[in-house]
Amino acid sequence: MNPYATYKKQSLTTMTPIEVVVKLYDESEKQLHRAIHFIESKDYSGSHDALDRAAELINALRSVLNMDVGEMSQNLDSLYEFFYRQIIQADMKKDVKIIEELLPQISELKDAFVQISKLPREGVVTRGSILSGAGLNS
Repeated sequence: MNPYATYKKQSLTTMTPIEVVVKLYDESEKQLHRAIHFIESKDYSGSHDALDRAAELINALRSVLNMDVGEMSQNLDSLYEFFYRQIIQADMKKDVKIIEELLPQISELKDAFVQISKLPREGVVTRGSILSGAGLNS
């Protein structure tokens, strides 16, 4: 494994669950911005790859939800499902407008998790947290 890949893997394993979620949002935003650039440049293979990665990142966000804790997780799951469908539509239609409409919504959610990450750790990741799976509930 190359040194960069080793560093990246170590940094992910030392992140708090909230930091991982923020990183997933960050990467989603980056991929969506890349997709806009590629579509505007008529690089449809590049836009497909970027949108495919964004869809995978949204699915990763869905996978860490703890659906046993109720309404908030269910609402986020519905939003993530909507984001996923919109990304697929943007890819099929090569439509920048769809992506531009998603970006502020994703940014707003990321900002909310950034604010949560600033709270004392005991109050963020406890039993009943909306996050689970992939080691994110500890």
